[in-house]
Amino acid sequence: MLILRRLFLFLSATLLMLTAGAENAKVKVGFIALPSHAPNFLAKERGFYAEEGLDAELVPFQAAQAMAVAIASGDIDFGITAVSGGLLNLAARGDAVRIFGGALTEAEGVPGHVLLASKAAFDGGLRSPKDLDGKRFAITTQGSSFAYMGAQIAKQEGIAIKPMALNTMPAIAAALQAGKVDAAVAQPAFAADWVAQGAAVEIGRVADFLPDYQVTVLFTSAKRAQDNPQSLAAFRRGFAKGAALYNAALVDKSLSEAEVAAVVADVHRYVFVDKPEAEAARLIQAGAMRVSPDAALNRADVLKQVQWFKDEKLVPDALDGNALLVD
Repeated sequence: MLILRRLFLFLSATLLMLTAGAENAKVKVGFIALPSHAPNFLAKERGFYAEEGLDAELVPFQAAQAMAVAIASGDIDFGITAVSGGLLNLAARGDAVRIFGGALTEAEGVPGHVLLASKAAFDGGLRSPKDLDGKRFAITTQGSSFAYMGAQIAKQEGIAIKPMALNTMPAIAAALQAGKVDAAVAQPAFAADWVAQGAAVEIGRVADFLPDYQVTVLFTSAKRAQDNPQSLAAFRRGFAKGAALYNAALVDKSLSEAEVAAVVADVHRYVFVDKPEAEAARLIQAGAMRVSPDAALNRADVLKQVQWFKDEKLVPDALDGNALLVD
C-alpha cells in the first residue's frame, strides 16, 4: 500500500510539472473595434481562451475583407465577421476559408440592427421601410452584410432602393447627417449615437425582416480546419464562454451592477477608446445584441445568405455552401 501511495504521489507530481511547463498554443485572432466583437474581447481579458489552451493575440482590422484575406493567407488564425461577398469569393477559390461557429444574431425581443432615415429624408416623408422606394440607401461595399440587409428589406416590401457604397461607418454617419443619403442600417450602438446627435431617425428594425439572421460567424483557414480541428473546438469553447458572459451582462441583464460595469470596462479596452468612460459605457450597453449561445451556427440561414450572393452574381454558382461550413 505504501509503495502504491508513493507511486501515486510521484505520478501526480510529474503530471503537475508537465502541466505547469506546457505552453498554450499561440494563435492570432482578428477583430474589428465594434461592440458586437465583445465576446472575443471578454474571452481574451477573462482568460477563457487560455483555459482552452490558447495564447490568443488579438489583431485589429479596419474591414472584414482584409481580415478574411489574412485568414486565407495564414497571417491570422481565427476571425469573426459577417458573411460577405469577399469572404465567399475566397471560399470559392478552393481551400481558403471555413466557417465553424456563429456569433452575432438577430434575436426576437433583443435590440438588433436599426433601420435609420436621415433627418432630412424623415422630414421629407420617409417614415417607414415601405417609404424607401427609390431612396438612396447607404452600404459599406457591394456584397457586404449591409447590402444584404437592404436588399432583403426591399424585397419583402416590394420596393427598389438605390445602394450607395461609402466604405466605412463614419462615412455613412457623415452622409446621413449631411442628407447625402436617405437611409442606412446600423448596429444599435451607432444608431443610438446618430439619433442622439440628430443625424438620423429610427424607422424600423432588421429583425422584423430577418428573424434569426446569422449576422457574424467564426471562421478560419481550410488548412487549419483540416490539420488542427481541435484548435477550432478550443477557440469556439473559449469564445462561447465570452458570449455567455456578454449575454448575461448586457442582453439578459442577469448580473449585478458591479459585474456589468466590469464587463463594460473590459470591452471599452477595445471599442470607443477615444470616448470618455461614461459615454463609452452608454454606447456599449445601448449596442447589446444577442450572440449565439455556445457559438452555435445557424447553418440554414448562412446557406440562405450564400444563395442570395449567388443569385446576385456576386459569387460563383459553383461555390458549395455546405463544404464551407465545418461542424
